[in-house]
Amino acid sequence: MFSVKPLKPTFKCYLPSQTDVKKTIEPPIKKLEPTLLPGEIVVNEANFVRKCISTESTQDDPWGKLICTNFKVSFLPQDAPLKQKTQLSHLLLGEHDIPLTCLEQVVTVNDTKGKRKVLGSNQKLKFNPTELILYCKDLRVIRFCFDEAGPESARKVCLAIAHYSHPADLQLLFGFEYQGRRYHESKGNRVNGSNPRGGLQTPIFDRPSDWDREIKRTGASEWRVCSVNEGHTISPSLPEHIVVPVSLADQDLKQYSSVFTDSRIPLWCWSHANGSALLRMASMTDPLQQKKTEQRISTAITKSHPHRSEVSRFELDKCLPNIQEIQSAFVKVRQICVLDAFEDTEERWLSSIENSRWLEYVRLFLKISADVVYNLDGKNISVILQEEEDRDLDCVVSSLVQLMLDPHYRSLIGFQSLVQKEWVMAGHRFLDRCNHLKKNDKEESPLFTLFLDCVWQMMNQYPAAFEFTETYLTVLSDSMWIPLFSTFLFNCPKQHAQVLTDFAKNKAIPQGEDPTVFFPPVWEWAQQFSIKDQTLFNNPMYVGKGAACVQNGEVKTFRRTKKTYSSTLRGTAMLQRNGLRGEEDVLPRRGSLVSELRSDFSPVKDESPSERFFRDWFSRPVDQHGLLIPMVMPSHVALWKLFFLRWVTEACIPKGGPITAYHKLSQLVDEIEILQSQLRQYKAPGSGTSPLPSPCGPPSDQRRMYFKASSPDEPSTPPDFLTSSFPFTPVGNLSRRSLYGTPISKFLNGARTWLSTETLANDTV
Repeated sequence: MFSVKPLKPTFKCYLPSQTDVKKTIEPPIKKLEPTLLPGEIVVNEANFVRKCISTESTQDDPWGKLICTNFKVSFLPQDAPLKQKTQLSHLLLGEHDIPLTCLEQVVTVNDTKGKRKVLGSNQKLKFNPTELILYCKDLRVIRFCFDEAGPESARKVCLAIAHYSHPADLQLLFGFEYQGRRYHESKGNRVNGSNPRGGLQTPIFDRPSDWDREIKRTGASEWRVCSVNEGHTISPSLPEHIVVPVSLADQDLKQYSSVFTDSRIPLWCWSHANGSALLRMASMTDPLQQKKTEQRISTAITKSHPHRSEVSRFELDKCLPNIQEIQSAFVKVRQICVLDAFEDTEERWLSSIENSRWLEYVRLFLKISADVVYNLDGKNISVILQEEEDRDLDCVVSSLVQLMLDPHYRSLIGFQSLVQKEWVMAGHRFLDRCNHLKKNDKEESPLFTLFLDCVWQMMNQYPAAFEFTETYLTVLSDSMWIPLFSTFLFNCPKQHAQVLTDFAKNKAIPQGEDPTVFFPPVWEWAQQFSIKDQTLFNNPMYVGKGAACVQNGEVKTFRRTKKTYSSTLRGTAMLQRNGLRGEEDVLPRRGSLVSELRSDFSPVKDESPSERFFRDWFSRPVDQHGLLIPMVMPSHVALWKLFFLRWVTEACIPKGGPITAYHKLSQLVDEIEILQSQLRQYKAPGSGTSPLPSPCGPPSDQRRMYFKASSPDEPSTPPDFLTSSFPFTPVGNLSRRSLYGTPISKFLNGARTWLSTETLANDTV
């Protein structure tokens, strides 16, 4: 027999044997689980979804799971990037979370078929989506791609997002489920089963005592709190307690109410120290009774004035844009800033911003408000703001007037009380104007956003006069789209009371429980942000009446007197004269839109009393806690970049922007406060030995500054990496081509540019 030589194998298997596989330790698969709030449930999800953060390359795009809950749209990246230390951390929302009420449009795309569909509630989707684009009300544009996701799961998650972002009823908003669960879970933490006002410092103006304090604070001795609307028996949109002239009896008010739209009788807003008062009221529906009623009301207001001065009336419907025009302007400026690509030339982009008319409307509201201020402060006469329904334009103007006249409203608590008084309790239609239920687009209008933009314009011109920052204004704007708080959810106080009464019954909450405990207002910031992050609301440059200074080693309260000013200041640059930044040293030409608000100091022939009033004010050094009048020439009103451009990656200034100054100021102010704290620890001379001062000042968590000053002994550290979008991050939103080196990039980096050549021609330098 022949022996056969075994053949060498021609194929080698590189796969491990089953035995080897068992020996190998299997790597753990990362399970992506969302962080859910009490009452929050996942309704649909899709795996292997890509979040698009670049238009040129996909290598940096994160992959993960897209989830829809009954509260938010959440993206969970498989490999989460390291979180920036200087980013604002929300306690209720993650970096990739979007509340359902924040969604403006849900758009599905199929690239292969060239189809695009805007999804609404209970709609069908006849194609498999390859992309999902979410247009958000906070101006984010977020895009997801379903390259590897199953077509059925992609379709289902898109339909779920569209459906749950269109709730059929107000109480289907997630806030009602969340606050009900939270109330019962926190019962054990309340003392004796109660927590009055929820620990709030901001007055809500839902009880007479809040109005009494406001009357006493403003010195309105001839005005009284009236409860004629208790139970909302007269007007459903007015608060139960209002302030009226002492000479007006309750019976008279009931009689007059039928003459006004929605029975909205005149509502007191504020009183000047000179006795003049600011009021607001709706139009009159009965022409036969109009003259008689106007005369009686004017007589009562005149009697409440110490000098029996006349009453002036501003019909805002005739001099300001309507809500549709404001909405149209906002849609245009949003399109230019967020949706459209930036142009290479500043001329076209900046003129497009101007043509949107948004900045024009901002200027117009500031100008009309300044005219009202002139009547109250310069002419010493009371003013009635009149609008057809007294629930939109009146809210903006009355708030701005009080902000200009009363330094209390420039503090954080004061500003919140102003919003509560002039917007929430006065019956601004937040539910309709924010379009939370997406039922009527014609009723939607960004009145509150316009107001915040006007406030920012004043802060930009007088940075030391406000206790809060533009970060606070932006966060407040974002809070409109988080339906967990009562402030921006209702159209009027009556709806607020009715819905929360029904809610309390459904959730077995004891009758008589304070609504601010079981459904708090947005002013409870601790529910959204940590104590450290809340310090970002604090303006280190603020010069308030409570600010402290050190004189001869002794800490004293800051008081500004006329002797503080040198006579040489009256001839110095604009920076010293009126509190504006040096780059804003521009003189408006006569005959322009705001010729009354002059920065020209030379007397003019045939000068009107109002022109003289404004000229005299601008010629004096500004009192940071006195009257403030904004400059409203086109060159003084700027685009609010943090609000409109914060999510646009290319518009961010890396390692720079206004945040650089804020960073340094915070550290400087913190160092000053530490030194003041050390000075307070020394005993008075002659009382024995003085103890050594504390080396570190107040505890870190009690300091007012986000950026802390380091002690001399600590080694110097490099500054934090900050961009002009601080403390927000633009990463993860729809990106565009680079802007670096173009004229528009110079504008975004803070260079002085004109809105257009037309504006340049209209301004005199």
